[in-house]
Formats: sequence, structure tokens, C-alpha cells
Amino acid sequence: MPATTTDAAIVKAYWQPGCTSCLRMKEFLAKHGVPFVSVNVLEDKDAFAELAALGVRSVPIVRRGNDWANGQVLRDVARVAGIPWGGAQILPPEQLAARLVTIQQAAQRLFAQIPDAKLGTLLPHRPRSYAQLAYHTFNIADAFLEHEVQGLPMKEGVYGRIPAPGQDGKAQILGYGADVLTRFEAWWDGPGQTTDFARKANVYYGDVTLHEFLERTTWHSGQHVRQMMMVLGMLGIPPNGPLGPAAFAGLPMPEKVWDDERPAA
Repeated sequence: MPATTTDAAIVKAYWQPGCTSCLRMKEFLAKHGVPFVSVNVLEDKDAFAELAALGVRSVPIVRRGNDWANGQVLRDVARVAGIPWGGAQILPPEQLAARLVTIQQAAQRLFAQIPDAKLGTLLPHRPRSYAQLAYHTFNIADAFLEHEVQGLPMKEGVYGRIPAPGQDGKAQILGYGADVLTRFEAWWDGPGQTTDFARKANVYYGDVTLHEFLERTTWHSGQHVRQMMMVLGMLGIPPNGPLGPAAFAGLPMPEKVWDDERPAA
């Protein structure tokens, strides 16, 4: 940043390794030529205090002075960064639902390949194990169902859940994934057919429609499936039925699988 730039004009991007929306937010800023200070909250000792002063406890966050937004909503990122927002195309709900089923099936299939002895291995530069990565991928879809089936608001911290003690083995996590997928398909085949996807979703990270929430659920799961394929590659295991570009076409995925500020290997 130029030495004459005041603190109020500096754009800060708060992130952590392996965070799908963090990577997408930083790629968005870089693509639009916005200089920003990259703040890895796992390594910067002042980062969480800065976020707490804003009243938030999670990332991604983009900030310029006292103005900030959750980085999960790119139009809000654009506002804070001073980027014109031209809108974005979004796949129809029926296509998103079909993609989500494909992605969640792949998550089960790929996680089943990870050796039991490696389930506790941590992802690069991130205190999240391979088992927790799989659980998180299934939990993303479960959080959508909680919103739609149970009528629960999506609060900050929902995406940070981990399996309970004794429920963190491969069989238990695969069982959870299968149950989530069964419930999602039942919802889609039933209430999902008459759901108003234009209505506002009750989520912590911004003013979004249910259509946008479903899109995020889909691509968020998909990015973590890409990370599972990365993990299998690191283990030297050929993925069983890997997903290719067709599975992710039309989804607002990050370009990279992992944030190369801290390379995976």
C-alpha cells in the first residue's frame, strides 16, 4: 500500500486457510485490482480483537475503516471495496438441488477412501482434520435443512460445528452424510417443489434470498469436495469418481482449491 494511504482507506481482508468464502473473497478483490491487506486470523495475534471490535467472530470479513461486510456476499464486498456491482447469474433452484445431490454423493464416496489411520490428520495450516472436513461438508447441507425444515435461523458458528465425541469415526460421519442427503432429497421432492426461493433467508452473513442461500450451500459443499480430492492426491490415492468441471459449471466457485498464500504442500 502507498505510504500516504490512510487507515480509513485501507481495505483489509480477514481470512483463514481452507475457508472457501475467504479464498473467493480475496480472488474477487484481486480480480478487480483492489489492493488489500491480507490478514490470516490464525497467525495475526491482533486479528480476532479487531473483528471483535466490529462485533463479529468469524471470517471472511472485508473492512475499510469502520465499514465492513461478511465476505460470503460478494455484492457487499464490492460495496466496501468500492467496486461497481453488476449482478451475477445464478442457476435455477432445480439445477442447484441436482448439483448438491451430486456433490454430497461425491463427498461420501471420496471420504470413504481416506484411511482410518489418516482421519485425524490436519489440513495444511488449519486446525481441521480430514474427518472434520467431511463432517463440515455434510453439515453445510444440514444447515440449509435446519433453516427450511425446522425453521431455524442460521446463526454465526453453525458452519463451525464438529462431530460429537464418539461420533467422529468414519462410519458415523458417513452415516450422518447419508442421512443428510436422504433428508435433503425428501425435502426437495416434497416442500421444495413449492418453496418461494425469492423470499429472504434468515442467515447471519447478509441480506440474501433463499435462492442465494441454496446456491451458497451448493458451491460451498463443492469447494470442500475439491479439497477432499486434494487430500486424496496428497495421500497418493486415486479418487473414486472424481468430480470435474461439469459438476461445478455455473457455480461461483473460487478458481483455486487451496489458498496459495499458505500452499497446501
